[in-house]
Amino acid sequence: MSTKRPVKPADSAAAGAKPRAAERIRSTARELFYREGIRAIGVEEIVSRAGVTKPSLYRSYASKDELAAEYLRDYEGEFWKRFEAGAETHPDDPRTQLLAYFRGLAERAVRPGYRGCGLTNAVVEYPGDEHPARKVSQTHKRKLRARLVEMSRAMGAKSPVTLADGLLLLLEGTYASGQLFGRDGPARSLVAVAEQLIDSSTR
Repeated sequence: MSTKRPVKPADSAAAGAKPRAAERIRSTARELFYREGIRAIGVEEIVSRAGVTKPSLYRSYASKDELAAEYLRDYEGEFWKRFEAGAETHPDDPRTQLLAYFRGLAERAVRPGYRGCGLTNAVVEYPGDEHPARKVSQTHKRKLRARLVEMSRAMGAKSPVTLADGLLLLLEGTYASGQLFGRDGPARSLVAVAEQLIDSSTR
């Protein structure tokens, strides 16, 4: 005979409420962390904006630090979708793939409310190597650098590492300058500079 307790309607409602509360926490934290910075936002503000209780947050995340790390994992997933989108339409053309991402970034970087790269921002906020958010960011940036080396090699660069480093510096510079200068700033030249760098490195 089964000893499993029947699920009551109240149990079903509670089970369904947990994912919804966790999702509200996650989306609210993402918005606040990106716009205001991770350090500037406390747990009280997150739960208040999300319309949940503090125990709800701690049932899903062991700490604010872990929530910040999860935010950055989500952010990284969004980044790779954008970055690799060109591979679907131009599978054998790494130059076109990369420039497609650069064009999208040049447009996003001059929009109101742009706050750069959340992963870069987290590294600046947390200089110590042990913070969970910084660890996510460091791993991502190393992976990105390796991907750029791979693409530079596929483009036939004489020095793939040098080209990759130049492209990475262009990206990081755009993340910062977009916030400072807006529509008339250096971000508008991103694609042209990237094209010149790639062409001079692959001749």
